[in-house]
Amino acid sequence: MSTPTQLADAKELRVTMVRSLIGIKPKHRGTLRALGLRKIGAQNVLPNRPEIRGMIARVPHLVTVEAVVVAKKTKKEVAE
Repeated sequence: MSTPTQLADAKELRVTMVRSLIGIKPKHRGTLRALGLRKIGAQNVLPNRPEIRGMIARVPHLVTVEAVVVAKKTKKEVAE
């Protein structure tokens, strides 16, 4: 799990669903669907925007969040 500082600096977040939806409030189910998570272990890479962080904040007990390190492309790679 990444620290809050790493999450704030990251361009993208990897969100993983770690708990079942059984017995979970319908609003929380909808939030997970909006994050693109349907099954336990499902992962989705999302942009680090306030809207996404707000959805994650509503269901922290159901997901884990990691910062995704995006490798910078060199000029040669961009030209190809």
